[in-house]
Amino acid sequence: MTADEKAKAKTEQAKGKTKEAVGNAVGNDRMAAEGKAEKSKGDAREAKEKTKDAFKH
Repeated sequence: MTADEKAKAKTEQAKGKTKEAVGNAVGNDRMAAEGKAEKSKGDAREAKEKTKDAFKH
């Protein structure tokens, strides 16, 4: 996994998790859903990079 892609994945996951938590805390369903989607995007990016790494070896 390239360091740049790994950093992007972790950043998306953290931002999404925070946004989801804030949305839930203030009762903003839209913000919570956006956060969940952003976290999922980061998870998908991380999975893609791990799959690429698995086939390199």
